[in-house]
Amino acid sequence: MVLRYIRESQRRSLAFKMSFIYAILVIGMVVVLMPFLWMVSTSLKTPAAVFKIPTVWIPNPIVWANYPNALTILPFGRFILNTAQITALAVVGATLSGSLAAFAFARLRWRGRNFMFVLVLTTLMLPFQVIMIPQFILFRELKWLDTYLPLVVPAFFGGSAFNIFLLRQYFMTISPELDDAAIIDGCSRFGVYWRIILPLSKAALMTVVIFIVQNRWQSFLVPLIYLFDQKKYTLALGLRLFQDQYTVEWEMMMAAATVTMVPVLLVFYFGQRFFIQGVVFTGVKG
Repeated sequence: MVLRYIRESQRRSLAFKMSFIYAILVIGMVVVLMPFLWMVSTSLKTPAAVFKIPTVWIPNPIVWANYPNALTILPFGRFILNTAQITALAVVGATLSGSLAAFAFARLRWRGRNFMFVLVLTTLMLPFQVIMIPQFILFRELKWLDTYLPLVVPAFFGGSAFNIFLLRQYFMTISPELDDAAIIDGCSRFGVYWRIILPLSKAALMTVVIFIVQNRWQSFLVPLIYLFDQKKYTLALGLRLFQDQYTVEWEMMMAAATVTMVPVLLVFYFGQRFFIQGVVFTGVKG
């Protein structure tokens, strides 16, 4: 009887703890989803209902016409194509160059390796505002203004220190005996990188891809600095066109913003398994 009472007490305690945890998670989910729900709700409202107090979460009437109007009043097809091109090139460049740099830091032995890795990490402490003007002067001298080169070329030189750090930490979880075995069989160092390290690092690579897509798809400041021709605008700059000096067409902006979020959500949805695995295993060793 005593043991049964103790077990029932433990089960009740566990049930209470799990209920409390799930309640906290549900509250957190609601808080996180509220801006998204407000965006979708606003995209279906009339201009007069956008700022109605109290907030009306379910529009009445529902204005579905906001979506085709928002996507046709401005050349959003062109903006989507421009953003997709920049994002695709950035993904290829940052993934290849970042993984090569990470491989050198994780698997190769050379003088000053640790010092150079720390130096790379210190760049994470530099805000973009510090290097914004020197970069602009450099690209202006190269006559790259009003082109996509300032948005794409830096990705082919490592992309960012965070990507290199993430991949390096993941590469160090892979057994070095695999490298030795491949080299004994006649594989070159680049062959080890291409045939062994990359196939075993799909989770980390997918994590980097998700971060790059999210960053480039919604980037606003960098395209604003370097792109002047409206035909070359990205989605973030295109959304800004719904705002003029005095008014903002919120229902149109929210409709366009909802549509532009779909590609990022799809990338995360199909890559979430690799994303979670990459985050969990990164930093296990090293």
